[in-house]
Amino acid sequence: MAELEIQNLHVRTEEREILRGVNLAIEGGEIHALMGPNGSGKSTLANTLLGHPAYEVTEGRILFKGQDIAEWDPHERARAGLFLAFQYPVAIPGVSVANFLRMAINAKRAEPIAVKEFRELLARAVELLDVDRSFTARALNDGFSGGEKKRAEILQMAMLEPEIAILDETDSGLDIDALRTVAEGVAKLHAANGLGALIITHYQRILHYIKPQFVHIMLDGRIVLEGGEELVERLEREGYDQIRKEHGALVS
Repeated sequence: MAELEIQNLHVRTEEREILRGVNLAIEGGEIHALMGPNGSGKSTLANTLLGHPAYEVTEGRILFKGQDIAEWDPHERARAGLFLAFQYPVAIPGVSVANFLRMAINAKRAEPIAVKEFRELLARAVELLDVDRSFTARALNDGFSGGEKKRAEILQMAMLEPEIAILDETDSGLDIDALRTVAEGVAKLHAANGLGALIITHYQRILHYIKPQFVHIMLDGRIVLEGGEELVERLEREGYDQIRKEHGALVS
């Protein structure tokens, strides 16, 4: 059984059905890319996987380590080993990156982490990711550039050590240097900790830096095509219109 398995998932908001039978399986340590045009349901899937209350699962299952987590609260899913990197991380004035990380770690533990243990863990993370230690003293995302916000999220991943991270259009609005920072961070955590990832994007450029083993194309709330890196190359040549022509009947 896959570590994360999505079976015939249907999701709606108050207005309409958005996901219409999504099937996807991710083994531990695998890198998957989920691609699709705007409005195809990619971010809905990301938010549903982490339990956003605005999205209602009407059919299907979300299995993590063999357990159906569809009714779990977000913090329970995070404790179990899932992580969501947001497209637009929020600022928390007055709370330093380091203090936020310590609170996040404590939320996953029965007993608070000791100061010495936390400092050692933070030191290893900033060294692995080549982050300036002074960065952790700044207020979380307050006045951060787009690249700095993403660096903070990669640092959170390093500290929390999730088993599967879901990156929801984390490349949106990034310049080439910030994009490389994100990609290198994910690659380092994949190599060091066996991090599995679902990279959600409608651009191809981040996938030139993070090479996915599996690529899934989503249109109109369903995954209509699956393969490897060749799908990324095909999208660069043809765009989504050709795939929609070929698979539109499947999603009508």
